[in-house]
Amino acid sequence: MGRYERNHPAISENEQEKLQKSRVFVAGCGGLGGYILEFLVRIGVGHITACDGDTFAPSNLNRQLLSAVPLLGVSKAKTAAMRAADVNPEVEVSARECFITEENAAELISGHDLVIDALDNGNARHILAKEAKKQGIPMVSGGISGWAGRVFVLMPEDEIPDYLWLGPAGTMRGNLGFTAACCASVQAAEAVKVLIGRGEILHGRMLEFDLKTSEFEDIPLDLTK
Repeated sequence: MGRYERNHPAISENEQEKLQKSRVFVAGCGGLGGYILEFLVRIGVGHITACDGDTFAPSNLNRQLLSAVPLLGVSKAKTAAMRAADVNPEVEVSARECFITEENAAELISGHDLVIDALDNGNARHILAKEAKKQGIPMVSGGISGWAGRVFVLMPEDEIPDYLWLGPAGTMRGNLGFTAACCASVQAAEAVKVLIGRGEILHGRMLEFDLKTSEFEDIPLDLTK
């Protein structure tokens, strides 16, 4: 088995094949997206589109896995693709150097099995969520602020209430590396569960956590209105 030997038996051989055939769109290659891409590349998701119109800045160095001093000013999406090639050349990663807009969202996510929201603003998240719903694609959303974060899964049949990206994890209280890594770990786990069709996903509920108080709360969501 080699590369994926340690995935088993937590992930079966049939599930590994499902992952290798899956196509995932990751929106954002920064604090959350860098870790998410790392996890998905290492576990063996076969096709990933890494989308981000930004370049690395000094303020990214405190938390973004893909950032490094020699990469300041370099495209985040292109760096994600290069990192993936170094870690797992069996995974096909396409870099899209652009931001999510109403004009390009449909074309960007078309043909994917799953969308992962690693964005940092509510407007782009709404655009992404609405287009994913329109195309019948599940979406895993995550957000952090300071020591706090939240993760939930949207399915195509869900309504998309505005409050999903409001509250503690949506305000600017700084961004810490371990908070990003924690949130991204949960997002990656949810993504794998959706792709292989196993486990209880965070659908109809939101996981909200605060690493400062070590509190993790499972909050029911009404996605029918």
